[in-house]
Amino acid sequence: MIATIVLVLVIGVLRPTFLNPGQLLDVLNNSVYVALLAAGMAFLLAMREIDLSVGATFGLTLIVTALLIRSGVNSWLAMVVGIGLGAVLGLVNAMVVRYIAIPAFVATLATMQVFRGLAVALGDGQQVNGLPLDDPFFVVLGGDFLGLPVSVWILILVTAGLTALLRWTPFGYRVRSIGSNPDAAAFSGISIANTRTLVLVLVGAVGGLAGVLGLAFFTSGDPNIGLGFELQAIAAAVIGGTPLRGGVATVVGAVFGAILLGVVDSGLVYFNIPANWSAFTTGLVVLLAVGVDSALRSRRRARESAFGL
Repeated sequence: MIATIVLVLVIGVLRPTFLNPGQLLDVLNNSVYVALLAAGMAFLLAMREIDLSVGATFGLTLIVTALLIRSGVNSWLAMVVGIGLGAVLGLVNAMVVRYIAIPAFVATLATMQVFRGLAVALGDGQQVNGLPLDDPFFVVLGGDFLGLPVSVWILILVTAGLTALLRWTPFGYRVRSIGSNPDAAAFSGISIANTRTLVLVLVGAVGGLAGVLGLAFFTSGDPNIGLGFELQAIAAAVIGGTPLRGGVATVVGAVFGAILLGVVDSGLVYFNIPANWSAFTTGLVVLLAVGVDSALRSRRRARESAFGL
C-alpha cells in the first residue's frame, strides 16, 4: 500500500493530471479484475499451488454470460450462471489434479488452453456485441455508488470476506498448515486433497465473479480477453507479500499488488512509453518486490538469531 501511494505521488509530481480523481478511479477500476484473481491466487500460493487457468476462466465466464444475456436470459440469472460456471471450472481443475495425480501447475496449464479454446469457439472467434446496455445489469454493476465504481465496492467486500476466511476460520488454518508443512498437516488429519479441491473451486468462483464484472464494464465479450491475467495475478500476490514457499498469505496485499501493477501500466502511458514495455516493467517490479522481501526476511532472521529467538 505504501509503495502504491508513493508511486502515485511520484507520477503525480511529474504528471499532475495523473492525480485527477477521475483518472485515479479509472486506474482503480481497471485493476479490479486482476485484483480479484490475485485475491483467490493468494489461497493457492499459501498451499504452494498455482492456478494458470484463472485468466481463461475470466474470459470464458465473461463470454458465456454475454451470450446468455444476448439470447434473452434474465441478466441476473446469467450473472449467477457465470459465477457458478467459474466454480465448476475450478472443480474441473480439482478433479484433474486429484484423479490424474498431476501437480496443479501442470493441470491448469492444460485446462487454460481448454477453457480459452472454448471461449473462442463459443464466441466464434468474434466479439459478442448487441447486448442491452440499458439493462439493470449494466447500469448497476457498471455504475457508481457513493463516488466509487460498484465493482470497487464488490472488490472491497470480497477482500474483507476472503481475508476473514483465510485468517480466522478452520478452513484458512488448514490452507496455511498445508503450505507450511504438508506432511505434518496430513499427519494431523487434514485432508490435503479435499482442501485443495475447495480452494480451486473458490478460485474458480472468484474468477467467474471477475468475468461477470468485466462484462458489465466492457459491455461486450471478447474471446481473447484476460490473456496474461494469470501471470499478473501471481505477480500481484507475490508483490503483495505472499511468498511462493507457502504457509502464509495476505489477500489485502495481493489486492494492493494488483493496484500497484495497474498504476505502473497507467504511468507508462503518461510517460508515453510504448505498451510493449509493460511486461518488462512488471517483471522488474516483481523482481524488486521479491528482492526487498527477501532482504527484509534475512535481516529479521539475523536479528532473531542475534537475540537467540
